[in-house]
Amino acid sequence: MNHIDRENLTMTKMVGIYCRAHHGTGGELCDDCAQFLDYAQVRLEKCPYGEDKPTCANCPVHCYKPRFRDRAKAIMRFSGPRMFLRHPLLTIAHLIDGRRRARHPRELTREERLERNGRVSSRQDGD
Repeated sequence: MNHIDRENLTMTKMVGIYCRAHHGTGGELCDDCAQFLDYAQVRLEKCPYGEDKPTCANCPVHCYKPRFRDRAKAIMRFSGPRMFLRHPLLTIAHLIDGRRRARHPRELTREERLERNGRVSSRQDGD
C-alpha cells in the first residue's frame, strides 16, 4: 500500500469513528461526514507533495477551505486518541510518517518535479 492510499484509509477510519460517536450512525457515514470525506479525498489526490506528502499536522500548505479545515481538526482531535485502540498499525504508520520531512515542490528542480509526476524530462543526458 502506498503512502497516499494509507493516508486515505486513515482519514476514512477517523471519519468513521467520529461519525459513529457524534451522529449515531451504525456502519455508514451521515451525509455531512460523507461530504467531508469526499472533499478530503479530493484534496489528498491533488496534494502538491504527491507520495512525499507529510502528515497534515506537519504540512505548511493549508489545502482545506476554512470550513472543512475546522471540521478536519475536530475529527482528528476526537478520533486521533481512539485510533490506536481500533487501528494500531495505521496509527503507528501515521506517527512514523509524521516524523519525516518532505521537500516542498517549489524546492525541487524541474527534472525532479517531472520525475515525481511520472513524466520523462524532454532533455536527454547528452543534449
